[in-house]
Amino acid sequence: MKIAMVGSGYVGLVSGACFADFGHDVVCIDKDQSKIDRLHEGVMPIYEPGLAELVGANVQAGRLTFTTDLAEGIKDAQAIFIAVGTPSRRGDGHADLSFVYAVAKEVGENLANDAVVVTKSTVPVGTGDEVERILGDSGTAHQFAVVSNPEFLREGAAIGDFKRPDRIVIGTESDFGREIMREVYRPLFLNESPILFTSRRSAELIKYAANAFLATKITFINEMADLCEKVGADVQDVSRGIGSDNRIGAKFLHAGPGYGGSCFPKDTLALLKTAEDYESPVRIVEAVVKTNDTRKRAMGRKVVDALGGSKKARGKKVALLGLTFKPNTDDMRDSPAIAIAQTLHDAGVKVAAYDPEGMEIAAPLMPEVSMMENPYAAIEGADAIAIVTEWDAFRALDLNRVKELANAPVLVDLRNIYQPGDVRAAGFEYSSIGRA
Repeated sequence: MKIAMVGSGYVGLVSGACFADFGHDVVCIDKDQSKIDRLHEGVMPIYEPGLAELVGANVQAGRLTFTTDLAEGIKDAQAIFIAVGTPSRRGDGHADLSFVYAVAKEVGENLANDAVVVTKSTVPVGTGDEVERILGDSGTAHQFAVVSNPEFLREGAAIGDFKRPDRIVIGTESDFGREIMREVYRPLFLNESPILFTSRRSAELIKYAANAFLATKITFINEMADLCEKVGADVQDVSRGIGSDNRIGAKFLHAGPGYGGSCFPKDTLALLKTAEDYESPVRIVEAVVKTNDTRKRAMGRKVVDALGGSKKARGKKVALLGLTFKPNTDDMRDSPAIAIAQTLHDAGVKVAAYDPEGMEIAAPLMPEVSMMENPYAAIEGADAIAIVTEWDAFRALDLNRVKELANAPVLVDLRNIYQPGDVRAAGFEYSSIGRA
């Protein structure tokens, strides 16, 4: 089957490469000529483990190609995926659907055969209806169906998530749409990946509901961590205790500095706006968004406290280890590190940082931060070290070397990757999240 993937960003490129690896003939389309040129050269626009190798293998096999020509790219394609960005719209928080609708219009004007048009982008409820209207207004004589097929990819584990999904959600009321989508995902039948057919509107809401629920779990355990610190409990024990209940589950119960990334912040906000438009408020999600926003600066104040408080912190230096919102990605969108660094800067603290993949993207977002070539260069002369992202490179730091380089042996572990007793035995003042 020929598949066209319109949009070669994170979702489009990963999905296109994986579909090609299944044996489909895939063309990834993007208006950014420089991006397409780099892809032809084997240069990935994002960091995702294993992606460069997967793309390279399928390009060499002739199953994966790239173009800026949408009309040519969608020619003979039975499934045309829309995988463009839907960022929060400036000013009101609604998802910006202008890119989705522009693609739909161009597809309608150039559709040369019967095809299914699939919204892979994360879109609010009712977007598929508008895409269908745009395609219908284009005057195409060819049969088409509009399908919602939300993605559930975790950055840093996207290829595995695509090839071994928990479920595949397909929203359509069209028999033609179901038939084509079954063929698209037929290679996954051997893995017994469950396909959940729903209405289009249900599929659109499933994506937002899933992300809002996961964001709620993260925020819940973060608030439990704050309570643990007050009452003398250990949040990791609490997390294991409640996560062992299979009605709750252990995932997304790791206390930290708050969620960030490309999905949770914008999707929770978009869900709030949808609920507002339909006069059906989601108060829990409202509290989650507010609590997560305030938590990030609170983590900055936690580091300031480790320096002796705001009066003593001015003029001191902090080493930030980890800048991306999570490990194994270069994504800086809504990363807690941004708010933490700003809080430190506002307190008159000098900040040096190291991240294995995110510094190039982080630098313009954090002009007050000095980017260093390795963690020990950032630590040199620091009055405190703060671990913000749990990269593997930070899990086994040479604590003796850290003590020699740092101005003071103070470690603030915002990801709980060290055992308090071990660090304190090495001569450090140590603080973490939700632990004594």
